Amino acid sequence: MKNIVLFGPPGAGKGTQAAKLVEKYGFNHISTGQVIRNEIEAKTAAGKQVEDCIARGEFAPDDLVIEIVKHFMATHQDVEGSIFDGFPRNTYQAEKFDELMEEWKSEVDVMLSLEVPEEELVERLLLRGKQSGRADDASEDVIRNRIRIYNEQTSVVADYYAAQGKHVAIDGVGTVEEIFERLSKAIDQLG
Repeated sequence: MKNIVLFGPPGAGKGTQAAKLVEKYGFNHISTGQVIRNEIEAKTAAGKQVEDCIARGEFAPDDLVIEIVKHFMATHQDVEGSIFDGFPRNTYQAEKFDELMEEWKSEVDVMLSLEVPEEELVERLLLRGKQSGRADDASEDVIRNRIRIYNEQTSVVADYYAAQGKHVAIDGVGTVEEIFERLSKAIDQLG
């Protein structure tokens, strides 16, 4: 079973690429952002807890996200592998994730980090906001705040996995197919 952290700033294309990787490899896909949005739409206690954070462009509380991932892992054991999209977002979550993986007698095999310049991210997210109606993609100020938070708090997770020899930078600029080919090549090299 392969466990892949698909990493990158908001708008890097993680969701698009994860869907293609799931189709090609038969992996499970957990998008913490989508799971949280589903919780908000269902008006669950967890959804209500994070709704205000999301609207401001902030991340959901660490322990809540960890519980969501733990539940996912507990219910998805018999698979070829899993792609974790949007998780872990900080070193605390990465450390807790490693502990969870140990409980399941597994580990993160690789972090594939999509690298995209900030101005392209902003353009992509504004376009997505127009197409999807997502409130967190409608305002350039909120988008830039999300990218700022990513740069300050989340990008350090790449260092965490680099220290374990598990970080692979992927050029996230180009067509969806070009980026997908780069990701697939990195996964195929895992053996």
